[in-house]
Amino acid sequence: MNLPLPLILGSSSPFRKELLSRLRLPFETSSPDIDESPLDGEPPQQLVERLSQEKAAEIGRRYPAHLIIGSDQVAVINGKILGKPGSHEKAVQQLAAASGNSVRFFTGVTLLNSSTGESQTEMVPFQVHFRNLDSDRIERYLRAEEPYNCAGSFKSEGLGITLFERLEGDDPNALMGLPLIRLVSMLEQQGAEFP
Repeated sequence: MNLPLPLILGSSSPFRKELLSRLRLPFETSSPDIDESPLDGEPPQQLVERLSQEKAAEIGRRYPAHLIIGSDQVAVINGKILGKPGSHEKAVQQLAAASGNSVRFFTGVTLLNSSTGESQTEMVPFQVHFRNLDSDRIERYLRAEEPYNCAGSFKSEGLGITLFERLEGDDPNALMGLPLIRLVSMLEQQGAEFP
């Protein structure tokens, strides 16, 4: 495997770091620390594209001769964006709302070549259909995994999978926050070589 420039993952997410490590490429991480608030009336698809671009650009200012990955994700149920719950009470509310429903995830990914300014951005959708969840099941799950820093209040790479009826999407990695299938194509366009 070969990269034309050093690779930086513009994220402090341990989930994205673990996903990127699957590609067996050397990389560093750097947190972009930008304002992630949606603009008034901004659709979720545009929000994740914009934030992935802003994260890559922020890191690109610090690393002028690198390939920079920026990524952002939101979960949407009944037209409303679900953020990271941050607390047990909010996680209970999110999972109760998801019970028997579908949650759409939109993940934006940007690859910026900070030496040329060339940038590629994609938005990758993914849909999760939830089982009917009673309050006891929600409580058992939250006690077991404490997914309070995860959009939608679950970890699909862990016990969260037990909450699902089915999944729809082209790249299961997108659900965890970094669409690797799309990212590999972007990296190859920048000269990366994979087996």
